Amino acid sequence: MSYQSKINSIAKELQEVTEKRNVLKNLDLFVLDNSLRETTVGQLRGHTIDNKWEIYDEVKKVGFKHTVVASFSHMTRIGDKFIQQLHDKGEDMTYKYAFTEFSDNAVDEIPSPDIPIGLQKCVELDIKNFVMEVDLVYYAYDYSKFTHEKMCELLDARFKWARENLSKDSLIMVNLRDLPDAMNLQPERALKCVNYLASYQPPIFGIIFEELGKFFPEEIGIWVKAIREELDRCKFKGHFLTHVHQQWGMLEMTQLECLANGCNGIWAGLCEEGAAMGHASSCLTVLNLIRMGNTKVLKSFNCKEIRNGAINVTKITTGKPPHPKQPVYGARAVDQVFGLPQFDPEMTGEGDFSLTEFLGVDAVQRITTLSDVKMIVTRMTRLFGEDEQFTSDIAKKMKEIMLEDLGNNKKLEYHSAVGLAILFDRAGGKQTGAMADAIAEVEVKSVHIEKLISEIREKWNEWDLRDGKIDDMLDFNSFYNGFMAAYFGCYRCDETRKALKALDMDNDGSVDWNEFAVYLKWAGHQYPQTETAEDLLELAFREGLIPSMQSAIIDISQKK
Repeated sequence: MSYQSKINSIAKELQEVTEKRNVLKNLDLFVLDNSLRETTVGQLRGHTIDNKWEIYDEVKKVGFKHTVVASFSHMTRIGDKFIQQLHDKGEDMTYKYAFTEFSDNAVDEIPSPDIPIGLQKCVELDIKNFVMEVDLVYYAYDYSKFTHEKMCELLDARFKWARENLSKDSLIMVNLRDLPDAMNLQPERALKCVNYLASYQPPIFGIIFEELGKFFPEEIGIWVKAIREELDRCKFKGHFLTHVHQQWGMLEMTQLECLANGCNGIWAGLCEEGAAMGHASSCLTVLNLIRMGNTKVLKSFNCKEIRNGAINVTKITTGKPPHPKQPVYGARAVDQVFGLPQFDPEMTGEGDFSLTEFLGVDAVQRITTLSDVKMIVTRMTRLFGEDEQFTSDIAKKMKEIMLEDLGNNKKLEYHSAVGLAILFDRAGGKQTGAMADAIAEVEVKSVHIEKLISEIREKWNEWDLRDGKIDDMLDFNSFYNGFMAAYFGCYRCDETRKALKALDMDNDGSVDWNEFAVYLKWAGHQYPQTETAEDLLELAFREGLIPSMQSAIIDISQKK
């Protein structure tokens, strides 16, 4: 094959991908929000009523109108009480939904005709819209007995009961929750069921399904395309929604493949918390559509709030922020790691989407040995404000020290305010008052380290009291006697005096607690296994203060 033939073949295949991109770009996405239900599934600590209200408020901020508020069973759940509170507070229930089973049990290997408890609770709690869970290849059913005709009869009975007992205007959705398995094992049964639902009168509101993460995105795409053709043949005007579980790492791509091949929407939670290892969230799906140029979602939802919503719902559900490497809404999603345009979320080429620009946030320069000098200077400026010391030259020295540390088997962190300040100090920079103020605001996350610092603070206060008042200041003589004597043998030595002066960040002739605490926090941050206050103090001096002082002494000598 000639190169031109190969190029033509590539162009033809890419055209198919372009067509899918265009579908996603022009998609008028429908979202059935499932944050209240999905994010609690499988959690070791479930949602309290307060949690439900917090999540409910996050969903409202994003602007998702259609919302699942409960999944009913025989047990009285927290969701039942929450729904009553929704009514009591006058919340609009027009587009609220509850999940219900198609049948609560099987009799002689076919679904029981009894009205499921979910529908009964819809009546009891005045919810007129519902999602009915239907199985097409369920192991407990004998489909030679429970034929397509019998399934249609029971579906018809359910729909008519709902119209009579809930509302003639009920928005009914059917979740074919094993549809991919059915398309794989019993495609005729699946397509005949879809045909029946799509042709039903009065029309149901939506046909939805879920994928458990087993199949390739392309496989799901083929099945979705076939179902869309069936829906179109029936002139179905309702919604066709997808919900994809995490299992083998293909969830987001599978979700987009479904939308590109015929689904017009999703049912999902704001964040990926959910059954098993999670699911494809509405946050990532919506922002992927925006990335491809979709402007319709910008008009339908408050998309600039969606990342915050995903972060907050994760915290409400798990008690922790999202994993740092969680795409889009993890802390590292807006990091710049290399000084190269293709890795910079703020430096995009023509036509590229900038996540940071869209969200209105600054990219975070991740300080490692791969950072360039510009990134180091930018990080210092953003953390500590403008300063004439923050130059390319000092940044080069800082990078050299990082590499030296690794060569000396020191595995340290330089990204945090504490880590970067000490690195700057060791490179010959003189720490500023703004640095001390910024680091004073840093919270010590380890209770153990916080206790050790408190012990050192008690010793500091003893020396501070010697002048009759505690003002967080020690003169050089007190600081030397209280803390430095073990490391510098002569108070009057020129080197010791220069070292003390190097520690005096604001040049006021004394050492401020906040100036000293920088090194204690740094030592605790870098060496969290430190056992005693004495050990922490020694690490602060040996690994932080003394190297910083020595660099300052060398710098002073060179200037002279």
